[in-house]
Amino acid sequence: MKVLLHACCAPCAAQIIKELQKMGHEICVYFYNPNIFPKEEYDLRFNELKRYTEDLQIPLIEGRYDHKDWLEKVKGLENEPEGGRRCYQCFLHNLGEVAQKAYEEGFKALATTLTISPHKPVEMINSIGQKSADFYGLKFIDQVWRKNNGYKNSCDLSRKYNFHRQNYCGCEFSIKDKNQ
Repeated sequence: MKVLLHACCAPCAAQIIKELQKMGHEICVYFYNPNIFPKEEYDLRFNELKRYTEDLQIPLIEGRYDHKDWLEKVKGLENEPEGGRRCYQCFLHNLGEVAQKAYEEGFKALATTLTISPHKPVEMINSIGQKSADFYGLKFIDQVWRKNNGYKNSCDLSRKYNFHRQNYCGCEFSIKDKNQ
């Protein structure tokens, strides 16, 4: 099946790409992350992912980076805790965009790297992913990628490829949460 994989970074994507390939899927990676701040961090994450996908000869699409628009989507939720209503709105926005892109480009399914992180609310992400896919008549691959040593394997691949590993989700509000 032709799958559009939403990826936030190379460390999270590496293990999931391997798993999707084992399942026999044809993969294209979609880097759509207007939440990532600052722009230098966004560029660093994109370039690491580009380096990895080029090495694997997997197509990579870069979505539009409009951080100001993303800030409007989460306006009023700046002080919400990590995993709360701000994250819900962020996932809703980002996964909705991924589903629309998958539909427009003729993919049959979509997946996201977000559930490999032990810090992310899996049920929330998979619910939003499923609703977004359903809206466009697509399949959502709702794996919990961190299971069965998925997160550990992603860390191992990160060391192997010497990936930049960030220590926060991506948005400026998660930086603040990390520092508290």
